[in-house]
Amino acid sequence: MGQSEYHHNHSHVHDPKEKRRQINRLSRVIGHLEYIKKMIEGDEDCAAVLMQISATRSALNGLGKEIINEHISHCIAHAVEEGDTEAIEEFKKAIQKYL
Repeated sequence: MGQSEYHHNHSHVHDPKEKRRQINRLSRVIGHLEYIKKMIEGDEDCAAVLMQISATRSALNGLGKEIINEHISHCIAHAVEEGDTEAIEEFKKAIQKYL
């Protein structure tokens, strides 16, 4: 999926506090991934690696849910008000790929 694949015609401004929280969550996920890489490089126990992968997947899914909720609350609500069916259809496609 390219960056330009899901762009809307309406303004796309996010709450700075929400954005910061999402970036912080993503930074923690990146930290988990770096730790998993070190575990594999260090030949650590496979069960422990799998547990870390599971925790990382869960954290990433949580971030995805936050982004979905924020997008519905702001961007999609705005798109509905403006009758921007293209933005709504694009988001539906994104949700299908996410799931």
